[in-house]
Amino acid sequence: ACHRPLATSRLELNLVRLLCRCESMAAEKREPDEWRLEKYVGALEDMLQALKVQASKPASEVISEYSRKVDFLKGMLQAEKLTSSSEKALANQFLAPGRVPTTAKERVPATKTVHLQSRARYTSEMRSELLGTESSGELEADMRKRVVKGPRPADEKQSASELDLVLQRHQGLQEKLAEEMLGLARSLKTNTLAAQSVIKKDNQTLSHSLKMADQNLEKLKLESERLEQHAQKSVNWLLWAMLIVVCFVFISMILFIRIMPRLK
Repeated sequence: ACHRPLATSRLELNLVRLLCRCESMAAEKREPDEWRLEKYVGALEDMLQALKVQASKPASEVISEYSRKVDFLKGMLQAEKLTSSSEKALANQFLAPGRVPTTAKERVPATKTVHLQSRARYTSEMRSELLGTESSGELEADMRKRVVKGPRPADEKQSASELDLVLQRHQGLQEKLAEEMLGLARSLKTNTLAAQSVIKKDNQTLSHSLKMADQNLEKLKLESERLEQHAQKSVNWLLWAMLIVVCFVFISMILFIRIMPRLK
C-alpha cells in the first residue's frame, strides 16, 4: 500500500515505506516514553539527504513534498515536548502538512489528518485548563468525601481555609491561562501584520516589475519599427544605385560603338 508509482530507486522506495510508517504512528495515540517515532524521523532525514545527492533522484517537486512531510513530523515531535498547551497549539499552527497523499489509497494526506487531530487535541487541552476541569473535579471529589465523612466542628475553620486556598489556586490558574491566551493572540496578530507587510511589499515590487516590463516592451516595438524602416530605406537606395550604374554602362557602350570606327 505504501508503494508509489513514481518511485524509481530502492532508496526512494524505502523512504516512502518509512514515511508511511511514521505517518501511521503519528496518527495513533502514543505513550509519553515512546521513542521509536523520533528515531524513525531521524532516519527519514538521513534518507532524504541521501536521495537529494543521488544520481537518479526524482523531480524537485517530489523531493520538496518529501521534505515538507519530514519537516512536519519533526516539528510535531518538537511541539509535543513543550510544557504548556498554548505553546503546543501555537507551534502546531505554524506547521505545514503535506499536500499530496503518500499512498494511492489516501484521499487526504495523512500529515494533514494528523495536523487536524493534534490541533483539536491541543485546543481541548487549552479549554480544559482554561475552564479548570481537573481542578473542579478534584474539588468536587474532596467535597464529596467531606460530606460522606461529615465535618468535625474542630476542623471547620481549617476546611474553610483549605477551600479558599483551592479557589485561589483555581482562580490563579485561570488568570494565567487567560494571560497565555492573550499573549498567543498578540503573537498571532503580530505575525499576521508582518506577513501582510511582506505581501504588500512583494505586490508593490511585482507591480513595478510589470510596469517596467511593459515600458521595455513598448520601447522594443518602437525600435523594431525604426529598424524595419531603416532597412527598407537602405534597400531602396541600393536598388536606385544599381539602376543608375546599369544605365551609365549602357549609355557608355552606345557612345563607344558610335565613336570607334568599325573594323574592315
